Amino acid sequence: MEATWRWAPVTAIAPIAWGTTYYVTHEYLPATHPLYGAVFRALPSGLLLLLLTRRLPRGGWWWRSLVLGTLNMSVFFALIYLAAQLLPSSVASTIMATSPMVMMLLAWGLVSERPAVTHLAGAAVGVAGVALTVLTGAEAVNGWGVLASVSAMILSSVGFILAKRWSTGVEVLSSTAWQLTAGGLVLLPVAVLAEGAPPAVDAPAIGAYAYVSVIATALAFAAWFTGLRHLPAGTVGLIGLLNPVTGVVVGTLVAAETLTPVQLGGLALTFAGILLGRPVTRRRAAPPTGERAREPVPGHAAR
Repeated sequence: MEATWRWAPVTAIAPIAWGTTYYVTHEYLPATHPLYGAVFRALPSGLLLLLLTRRLPRGGWWWRSLVLGTLNMSVFFALIYLAAQLLPSSVASTIMATSPMVMMLLAWGLVSERPAVTHLAGAAVGVAGVALTVLTGAEAVNGWGVLASVSAMILSSVGFILAKRWSTGVEVLSSTAWQLTAGGLVLLPVAVLAEGAPPAVDAPAIGAYAYVSVIATALAFAAWFTGLRHLPAGTVGLIGLLNPVTGVVVGTLVAAETLTPVQLGGLALTFAGILLGRPVTRRRAAPPTGERAREPVPGHAAR
Protein backbone atom coordinates (compact mmCIF):
# COMPACT_ATOMS: atom_id res chain seq x y z
CA MET A 1 0.00 0.00 0.00
CA GLU A 2 1.37 3.41 -0.97
CA ALA A 3 2.20 5.64 1.97
CA THR A 4 0.02 8.74 2.24
CA TRP A 5 0.39 11.92 4.23
CA ARG A 6 -2.93 11.32 6.03
CA TRP A 7 -1.18 8.99 8.50
CA ALA A 8 1.20 11.73 9.65
CA PRO A 9 -1.18 13.34 12.20
CA VAL A 10 -1.74 9.94 13.83
CA THR A 11 1.99 9.32 13.98
CA ALA A 12 2.61 12.81 15.40
CA ILE A 13 0.65 11.88 18.54
CA ALA A 14 3.64 9.83 19.68
CA PRO A 15 6.48 12.38 19.64
CA ILE A 16 4.21 15.11 20.98
CA ALA A 17 3.19 12.90 23.91
CA TRP A 18 6.80 11.85 24.47
CA GLY A 19 7.87 15.49 24.47
CA THR A 20 5.60 16.19 27.46
CA THR A 21 7.16 13.43 29.55
CA TYR A 22 10.30 15.52 30.24
CA TYR A 23 8.30 18.02 32.27
CA VAL A 24 5.97 15.47 33.88
CA THR A 25 8.82 13.20 34.94
CA HIS A 26 10.98 16.04 36.24
CA GLU A 27 8.20 17.70 38.21
CA TYR A 28 6.21 14.79 39.64
CA LEU A 29 8.12 11.49 39.55
CA PRO A 30 10.85 10.32 41.96
CA ALA A 31 14.34 10.70 40.55
CA THR A 32 15.84 7.90 42.65
CA HIS A 33 14.07 4.93 41.03
CA PRO A 34 14.63 5.04 37.25
CA LEU A 35 14.18 1.30 36.76
CA TYR A 36 10.87 1.23 38.57
CA GLY A 37 9.90 4.32 36.58
CA ALA A 38 10.51 2.35 33.38
CA VAL A 39 8.58 -0.66 34.73
CA PHE A 40 5.62 1.51 35.77
CA ARG A 41 5.64 3.06 32.32
CA ALA A 42 5.82 -0.15 30.27
CA LEU A 43 4.00 -2.88 32.18
CA PRO A 44 0.65 -1.20 33.03
CA SER A 45 0.30 0.17 29.50
CA GLY A 46 1.12 -3.23 28.01
CA LEU A 47 -1.42 -5.00 30.22
CA LEU A 48 -4.04 -2.37 29.35
CA LEU A 49 -3.56 -2.91 25.62
CA LEU A 50 -3.46 -6.66 26.17
CA LEU A 51 -6.82 -6.44 27.94
CA LEU A 52 -8.26 -4.47 25.01
CA THR A 53 -6.92 -6.75 22.28
CA ARG A 54 -7.35 -10.09 24.12
CA ARG A 55 -4.73 -11.70 21.91
CA LEU A 56 -1.58 -13.54 22.94
CA PRO A 57 1.51 -13.93 20.77
CA ARG A 58 1.74 -16.93 18.47
CA GLY A 59 4.70 -18.73 17.00
CA GLY A 60 7.73 -16.53 16.48
CA TRP A 61 6.05 -13.57 18.11
CA TRP A 62 6.92 -14.94 21.57
CA TRP A 63 10.63 -14.31 21.03
CA ARG A 64 10.04 -11.28 18.82
CA SER A 65 8.07 -9.65 21.64
CA LEU A 66 10.99 -10.18 23.99
CA VAL A 67 13.49 -8.73 21.51
CA LEU A 68 11.37 -5.72 20.58
CA GLY A 69 10.20 -5.16 24.16
CA THR A 70 13.79 -5.08 25.34
CA LEU A 71 14.99 -2.73 22.57
CA ASN A 72 11.99 -0.42 22.31
CA MET A 73 10.76 -0.38 25.89
CA SER A 74 12.79 -1.59 28.87
CA VAL A 75 16.39 -0.79 27.88
CA PHE A 76 15.30 2.31 25.96
CA PHE A 77 13.33 3.76 28.90
CA ALA A 78 16.21 3.09 31.32
CA LEU A 79 18.85 4.63 29.04
CA ILE A 80 16.73 7.69 28.37
CA TYR A 81 16.33 8.24 32.09
CA LEU A 82 20.07 7.84 32.64
CA ALA A 83 20.85 10.30 29.84
CA ALA A 84 18.39 12.79 31.30
CA GLN A 85 20.16 12.60 34.67
CA LEU A 86 23.69 12.99 33.28
CA LEU A 87 23.19 15.45 30.42
CA PRO A 88 21.57 18.82 29.94
CA SER A 89 18.20 18.24 28.33
CA SER A 90 19.27 20.26 25.28
CA VAL A 91 22.23 17.96 24.61
CA ALA A 92 20.23 14.76 25.17
CA SER A 93 17.42 16.01 22.92
CA THR A 94 19.82 16.99 20.16
CA ILE A 95 21.46 13.56 20.19
CA MET A 96 18.05 11.85 20.00
CA ALA A 97 17.09 14.17 17.15
CA THR A 98 19.66 12.46 14.93
CA SER A 99 17.49 9.32 14.92
CA PRO A 100 15.93 10.15 11.50
CA MET A 101 19.31 9.69 9.83
CA VAL A 102 19.91 6.43 11.69
CA MET A 103 16.42 5.11 10.93
CA MET A 104 16.84 5.87 7.23
CA LEU A 105 20.16 4.04 7.01
CA LEU A 106 18.89 1.08 9.03
CA ALA A 107 15.71 0.88 6.96
CA TRP A 108 17.85 0.87 3.83
CA GLY A 109 19.87 -2.10 5.10
CA LEU A 110 17.20 -4.07 6.97
CA VAL A 111 14.02 -3.59 4.92
CA SER A 112 15.49 -2.36 1.59
CA GLU A 113 13.70 0.98 1.98
CA ARG A 114 15.96 3.37 0.11
CA PRO A 115 15.68 6.92 1.44
CA ALA A 116 14.65 9.63 -0.97
CA VAL A 117 16.77 12.72 -1.42
CA THR A 118 13.97 14.82 0.08
CA HIS A 119 13.97 12.63 3.21
CA LEU A 120 17.70 13.14 3.67
CA ALA A 121 17.38 16.86 3.06
CA GLY A 122 14.42 17.06 5.44
CA ALA A 123 16.36 15.21 8.14
CA ALA A 124 19.32 17.57 7.80
CA VAL A 125 17.10 20.65 7.98
CA GLY A 126 15.08 19.22 10.87
CA VAL A 127 18.12 18.26 12.93
CA ALA A 128 19.58 21.72 12.37
CA GLY A 129 16.30 23.20 13.57
CA VAL A 130 16.24 21.04 16.68
CA ALA A 131 19.85 22.01 17.44
CA LEU A 132 18.97 25.70 17.22
CA THR A 133 15.89 25.15 19.38
CA VAL A 134 17.31 23.14 22.26
CA LEU A 135 21.00 24.08 22.51
CA THR A 136 21.25 26.47 25.44
CA GLY A 137 24.96 27.19 25.62
CA ALA A 138 28.32 25.76 26.54
CA GLU A 139 27.90 23.25 29.37
CA ALA A 140 30.02 20.37 30.57
CA VAL A 141 29.05 17.19 28.74
CA ASN A 142 29.21 13.87 30.58
CA GLY A 143 30.68 11.13 28.38
CA TRP A 144 28.61 8.39 30.02
CA GLY A 145 25.48 10.44 29.41
CA VAL A 146 26.37 10.83 25.74
CA LEU A 147 26.97 7.08 25.51
CA ALA A 148 23.60 6.36 27.14
CA SER A 149 21.77 8.75 24.82
CA VAL A 150 23.47 7.46 21.67
CA SER A 151 22.84 3.85 22.75
CA ALA A 152 19.16 4.60 23.37
CA MET A 153 18.85 6.24 19.96
CA ILE A 154 20.56 3.36 18.11
CA LEU A 155 18.77 0.57 20.00
CA SER A 156 15.34 2.14 19.55
CA SER A 157 16.02 2.79 15.87
CA VAL A 158 16.94 -0.87 15.37
CA GLY A 159 13.87 -1.92 17.33
CA PHE A 160 11.53 0.32 15.34
CA ILE A 161 12.86 -0.97 12.02
CA LEU A 162 12.59 -4.59 13.19
CA ALA A 163 9.02 -3.88 14.31
CA LYS A 164 8.27 -2.52 10.84
CA ARG A 165 9.85 -5.58 9.23
CA TRP A 166 8.06 -8.11 11.43
CA SER A 167 4.65 -6.45 11.69
CA THR A 168 3.10 -7.93 8.53
CA GLY A 169 -0.14 -9.73 9.34
CA VAL A 170 -0.22 -8.63 13.01
CA GLU A 171 -2.53 -5.97 14.43
CA VAL A 172 -0.74 -2.85 15.64
CA LEU A 173 -2.38 -2.83 19.08
CA SER A 174 -1.57 -6.50 19.64
CA SER A 175 2.11 -6.21 18.75
CA THR A 176 2.40 -3.01 20.83
CA ALA A 177 0.79 -4.75 23.80
CA TRP A 178 3.17 -7.69 23.55
CA GLN A 179 6.24 -5.44 23.35
CA LEU A 180 5.25 -3.28 26.30
CA THR A 181 4.31 -6.26 28.46
CA ALA A 182 7.47 -8.15 27.61
CA GLY A 183 9.63 -5.09 28.21
CA GLY A 184 8.06 -4.48 31.61
CA LEU A 185 8.39 -8.11 32.68
CA VAL A 186 12.04 -8.23 31.59
CA LEU A 187 12.87 -5.11 33.59
CA LEU A 188 10.84 -5.90 36.74
CA PRO A 189 13.29 -8.37 38.37
CA VAL A 190 16.19 -6.07 37.50
CA ALA A 191 14.43 -3.19 39.26
CA VAL A 192 13.74 -5.33 42.35
CA LEU A 193 17.38 -6.44 42.58
CA ALA A 194 18.89 -3.03 41.88
CA GLU A 195 16.48 -0.66 43.63
CA GLY A 196 14.77 -2.79 46.29
CA ALA A 197 11.24 -1.85 47.24
CA PRO A 198 9.17 0.38 44.94
CA PRO A 199 9.22 4.11 45.75
CA ALA A 200 6.56 5.69 47.93
CA VAL A 201 4.37 7.97 45.82
CA ASP A 202 1.78 10.64 46.50
CA ALA A 203 -1.38 11.49 44.55
CA PRO A 204 0.35 13.77 41.99
CA ALA A 205 2.94 11.06 41.31
CA ILE A 206 0.21 8.47 40.79
CA GLY A 207 -1.46 10.79 38.32
CA ALA A 208 1.86 11.38 36.56
CA TYR A 209 2.55 7.65 36.33
CA ALA A 210 -0.95 7.15 34.89
CA TYR A 211 -0.37 9.87 32.28
CA VAL A 212 3.05 8.57 31.28
CA SER A 213 1.82 4.98 31.07
CA VAL A 214 -1.54 5.45 29.33
CA ILE A 215 -1.04 8.57 27.17
CA ALA A 216 2.70 8.84 26.62
CA THR A 217 3.23 5.09 26.26
CA ALA A 218 0.15 3.00 25.35
CA LEU A 219 -1.46 5.58 23.08
CA ALA A 220 1.83 7.03 21.85
CA PHE A 221 3.43 3.72 20.87
CA ALA A 222 0.23 2.51 19.19
CA ALA A 223 0.26 5.70 17.10
CA TRP A 224 4.01 5.37 16.41
CA PHE A 225 3.83 1.77 15.21
CA THR A 226 0.77 2.64 13.11
CA GLY A 227 2.88 5.27 11.42
CA LEU A 228 5.73 2.82 10.87
CA ARG A 229 3.29 0.46 9.17
CA HIS A 230 1.87 3.03 6.76
CA LEU A 231 4.70 5.54 6.24
CA PRO A 232 8.35 5.25 5.17
CA ALA A 233 10.71 4.95 8.12
CA GLY A 234 12.42 8.16 7.05
CA THR A 235 9.18 10.11 7.26
CA VAL A 236 8.35 8.63 10.66
CA GLY A 237 11.79 9.61 11.88
CA LEU A 238 11.26 13.17 10.69
CA ILE A 239 7.93 13.38 12.49
CA GLY A 240 9.79 12.18 15.57
CA LEU A 241 11.58 15.55 15.61
CA LEU A 242 8.42 16.90 17.22
CA ASN A 243 9.57 15.21 20.44
CA PRO A 244 12.29 17.69 21.48
CA VAL A 245 10.36 20.59 19.98
CA THR A 246 7.36 19.72 22.17
CA GLY A 247 9.64 19.56 25.19
CA VAL A 248 10.79 23.13 24.51
CA VAL A 249 7.26 24.40 23.89
CA VAL A 250 5.89 22.80 27.08
CA GLY A 251 8.76 24.27 29.05
CA THR A 252 7.97 27.69 27.62
CA LEU A 253 4.23 27.57 28.23
CA VAL A 254 4.17 25.74 31.57
CA ALA A 255 7.51 26.63 33.15
CA ALA A 256 7.50 30.20 31.84
CA GLU A 257 10.75 29.78 29.93
CA THR A 258 11.51 32.30 27.19
CA LEU A 259 12.19 31.37 23.58
CA THR A 260 14.86 33.46 21.89
CA PRO A 261 14.58 34.51 18.25
CA VAL A 262 17.16 31.84 17.40
CA GLN A 263 15.00 29.17 19.08
CA LEU A 264 11.93 30.38 17.21
CA GLY A 265 13.94 30.07 14.00
CA GLY A 266 14.88 26.55 15.04
CA LEU A 267 11.22 25.62 15.52
CA ALA A 268 10.47 26.95 12.04
CA LEU A 269 13.35 24.94 10.57
CA THR A 270 12.17 21.77 12.31
CA PHE A 271 8.68 22.02 10.86
CA ALA A 272 10.20 22.84 7.47
CA GLY A 273 12.23 19.64 7.68
CA ILE A 274 9.12 17.60 8.49
CA LEU A 275 7.23 19.10 5.55
CA LEU A 276 10.22 18.63 3.23
CA GLY A 277 10.44 14.94 4.08
CA ARG A 278 6.73 14.18 3.79
CA PRO A 279 5.66 11.42 1.38
CA VAL A 280 4.20 12.57 -1.91
CA THR A 281 1.24 10.68 -3.33
CA ARG A 282 1.89 9.82 -6.95
CA ARG A 283 -0.96 9.73 -9.37
CA ARG A 284 -1.07 7.14 -12.08
CA ALA A 285 -1.12 8.35 -15.63
CA ALA A 286 -4.56 8.23 -17.22
CA PRO A 287 -5.01 5.29 -19.63
CA PRO A 288 -5.79 5.89 -23.29
CA THR A 289 -9.39 6.87 -24.01
CA GLY A 290 -10.15 3.61 -25.77
CA GLU A 291 -8.95 1.53 -22.84
CA ARG A 292 -10.48 3.57 -20.02
CA ALA A 293 -13.88 1.93 -20.21
CA ARG A 294 -12.43 -1.59 -20.09
CA GLU A 295 -10.19 -1.03 -17.04
CA PRO A 296 -11.43 -0.81 -13.44
CA VAL A 297 -11.01 2.53 -11.75
CA PRO A 298 -8.03 2.37 -9.33
CA GLY A 299 -9.16 2.58 -5.74
CA HIS A 300 -12.83 2.44 -6.66
CA ALA A 301 -13.60 -0.37 -4.23
CA ALA A 302 -12.08 1.57 -1.37
CA ARG A 303 -14.19 4.69 -1.84
